[in-house]
Amino acid sequence: MASIPSTHITTEQLDAYARAFDSSPKNRLSMDAVTKNPVHSVALNRAVVTGTDHTFSHKLPSNKATAQEHSGRCWLFSGLNVLRAEAMKNLNMKEFELSQSYQMFWDKLEKSNYFLESVIATLDQPIDGRLFMFLLKDPLQDGGQWDMFINLVKKYGVVPKQVMPETESSSNSRVMNFVVTTKLREYAAELRRLHEQGKDSNALRTRKEEMLGVIYRMLCIHLGQPPRRFFWQWHDKDEEFHRMGEITPTEFFDEYVKYDLDSIACLINCPTADKPFNKLYTVEYLGNVIDGHIVRYLNVEMPVFKQAAVEMIKAKRPVWFGCDVGKMMERDLGILDMEVYDYDLVYDSGFKSDKGERGD
Repeated sequence: MASIPSTHITTEQLDAYARAFDSSPKNRLSMDAVTKNPVHSVALNRAVVTGTDHTFSHKLPSNKATAQEHSGRCWLFSGLNVLRAEAMKNLNMKEFELSQSYQMFWDKLEKSNYFLESVIATLDQPIDGRLFMFLLKDPLQDGGQWDMFINLVKKYGVVPKQVMPETESSSNSRVMNFVVTTKLREYAAELRRLHEQGKDSNALRTRKEEMLGVIYRMLCIHLGQPPRRFFWQWHDKDEEFHRMGEITPTEFFDEYVKYDLDSIACLINCPTADKPFNKLYTVEYLGNVIDGHIVRYLNVEMPVFKQAAVEMIKAKRPVWFGCDVGKMMERDLGILDMEVYDYDLVYDSGFKSDKGERGD
């Protein structure tokens, strides 16, 4: 009679696992290698390395690299680098950079308002329910989406980096996010208490305006106060001097960037059964600017996805994109490839799930 499999890990199982591991010299070799070196170094697929060619048929002008440092602002940096390319052409400048700190400030303030409005919209939800706990989890995270970027630029414009340069907290945002998030959670609890006391929505929003004044002050302390107007003059790459004088951030965008923000759609490739292709999707309670664009994703098959990027590059337009680069990217060699690490050989076990099963 066959034994019934146990629901817990038994001593007999552990003995069998150890014997199986010890019986394979390959296992011991992998252990010796990975306990001494990063697994990526051990698993690096030499065939992918030697087979990767960085010679391309179409190239965009390269600009000086920008660095988000210890923050999660990749979406802002990428979006501003798209606009930066247009600004450099219009300004006839060889080197130029837009302020990421400026956009970060307004994103944090708008996300704070978005969070507090979400709290007001969910006052009757249970405090330990999944929705309210989701709202509380990370109301001021650094990340964002293309439509959130559009919202910021349309409302606040852009400024050159020298007008609002980096600060310690913009480049290392963890502590700033922690203290402002702590204050926002305090305010969420207060708004729910006021609701329980019978205060109406007008009273809640009056108090919310006062709360945002405190958040504004905290953000200024960490990031500096964003300019409403600034004086703009520059030398172009031909050493010709230009002076515009005083200008607002939105005027700067209209005059020197001139990018059609509504001409771009955000495509995704999500091959799961619950998300048919060629349909538009959003994520509830994900956003920043109230009454701005909701976050929109058009789900397309991979050939469409790739062709859109190809056509953008052919048209000499930078491509804004987001992906999980932490999984299969060899940073030093500049390779992003699903086969760049040969984990199958290291662990003696194939990784067979497809993108839909992995939830990538």
